[in-house]
Amino acid sequence: MSETTQTPDASISGAALFYSRPEPLNAQMHSKIGLRRVDKPFVFAAGSQAVPLTVGEFVPASLSFPIIFAGEKKQPVGVMGVLANANMFIKEDGFFEPGSYVPAYIRRYPFVLAANASRESMVVCIDRDASMLGDLPDLPFFDAKGEATEYTKGCIQFCNDYEIEIRRTESFVELLESLDLFETRRSTYKPMTAEGVEGPEQILAEFWGVSEDKLKALPDAKLRELMDNGALKQIYAHLHSIGQFDNLLSVALLRQNQGVTVRQ
Repeated sequence: MSETTQTPDASISGAALFYSRPEPLNAQMHSKIGLRRVDKPFVFAAGSQAVPLTVGEFVPASLSFPIIFAGEKKQPVGVMGVLANANMFIKEDGFFEPGSYVPAYIRRYPFVLAANASRESMVVCIDRDASMLGDLPDLPFFDAKGEATEYTKGCIQFCNDYEIEIRRTESFVELLESLDLFETRRSTYKPMTAEGVEGPEQILAEFWGVSEDKLKALPDAKLRELMDNGALKQIYAHLHSIGQFDNLLSVALLRQNQGVTVRQ
């Protein structure tokens, strides 16, 4: 499904969250670099309020944050903060809050698969601007013979598996659309005034979500089909996760009241 390039002039197309300077991985250009242990390893995601998710992540992710569908393509994303450009799950030390779910999209970094110029195949790339990359690495990409190390092979396999999950996620979204299960949903809250009185209702988020009414109206045979293929489990994980908006807001307000700076 993917390959490392043998020459340094391979080009790629497209852009992705976090990746500012993706380069096709090859032994000639990257023979002396690899992954280093750094302070604040997840700081690259600290400004991301929402991160892409695959359908296989819905159940564990739903225990930490809301899962919504965004944009025209209804891309599943995990909402990781209630303020723009702020990931509430990444602490000041650059690590995730203990017990919180770390999306595979973040765990994959700095590796990624990208389409080559002809778009006929996928090329393994790294973000050359990633802070954890450099000389004298703890985990080199290539050995003395120019062969990919076991670490690199594992990362490539992770990227390949993730690409498969992307295809599964696209099929899942297409299924929900074919059943006309989507509706526009809102998460709202009422801020308290200085006098302790509830203010007017504010919209916290507006997004695509599954309609519970439409889901209940499906024929029994279709519900059984969704149960048998595992889709119903993922749908309910999404529905359950919406309640996490209240938790995110409560934590954000608590941090502000305690004088904790919410990263922006």
